[in-house]
Amino acid sequence: MVERQEQVAPDAMMTRIGQAVMLHHGGDREEARDRLAKLWTEIGEDGDPLHRCTLAHYMADTQEEPADELAWDLRALSAADELSDGRVAEHHEGLAVRAFYPSLHLNLAADYVKLGRHDAARSHLRLARGVIGTLGDDGYGDGIRAALTRLETQLDEAGPAGGQTPGPPRQRP
Repeated sequence: MVERQEQVAPDAMMTRIGQAVMLHHGGDREEARDRLAKLWTEIGEDGDPLHRCTLAHYMADTQEEPADELAWDLRALSAADELSDGRVAEHHEGLAVRAFYPSLHLNLAADYVKLGRHDAARSHLRLARGVIGTLGDDGYGDGIRAALTRLETQLDEAGPAGGQTPGPPRQRP
């Protein structure tokens, strides 16, 4: 039975992460968070960087507290730094690690806005802008660019003193 599942899904862990994400998108944040936490235990701190990056990225979405969301987004960025294009291509042909960074930095910027740390947010927005050219001219790339612009506008409107503003919708790395 296990061999059959591996043949159907070449990367069973990514499939299981996707199933938990579907629960979250379906409105069951708590169950998604619980499943992702169990998968994180299986993967481990030193597990496959693609699995850690993907899981941490989505685990951030399930958090109630902005500081917890930030911690998971930082884990996702750290894991992305360990990824190779070859490993990413095994999962999705033609995808490169560098295409993860605009979304990862956007998410970190949004986390820092929620925490009232606007200088850190602006820093991550600059980093995201610096790598935005890695995204294609497609729906995903357009969504990331639009979210960056929205968050930059919110920060500009908040001014140097800051203020709480909602972050952009989460994007897939």
